Amino acid sequence: MLLFVGLGNPGKTYAKNRHNIGFMAIEAIAQAHRFPPARSRFQGLVTEGTIGGERVILIQPKTFMNESGRAVAEAAKFYKIALADIVVFHDELDLPAGKLRIKLGGGNAGHNGLRSITALLGNEYRRVRMGIGHPGDKALVHSYVLSDFAKSEGPWVKQLCDAIASNADLLVKGDDASFQNRIHLATENE
Repeated sequence: MLLFVGLGNPGKTYAKNRHNIGFMAIEAIAQAHRFPPARSRFQGLVTEGTIGGERVILIQPKTFMNESGRAVAEAAKFYKIALADIVVFHDELDLPAGKLRIKLGGGNAGHNGLRSITALLGNEYRRVRMGIGHPGDKALVHSYVLSDFAKSEGPWVKQLCDAIASNADLLVKGDDASFQNRIHLATENE
């Protein structure tokens, strides 16, 4: 069993923010793999289903970003999911928009959602880093991540999330290199 976590902030106000691309990826996975509607559990929205023959729990914490770890820790404890079986989807300022990298552990790069999860569970979980680009000035980062994607960015955001959903079975199998390569091939024209 795996736990796929999408990071973002709850509520309609934040729904289209750059910081919420993790939520967008989880929603694409749920739709593509026909998961049932999510319900409130563990301080988050939770649904479960099967991907690649494995049971997968999807969670979108309803806490704000800096408290995401509370929801993830509750779900992981309830389902007895090992840290190595947690995959976190999040926005990444240090990657160009539309690019994706996956890694195990590592630093939190100032990401409050990752910091919260690491503080409560440890650091050795998998991270799907979804590039949103950088505003160019550190002073602009806060307003940048909390701003909506521009309408012109919609196609690459959808393409990236759809590619993640289409290839989620590779994440389930632990074939991170093939997953990353497939996403690159699916999004290279953007």
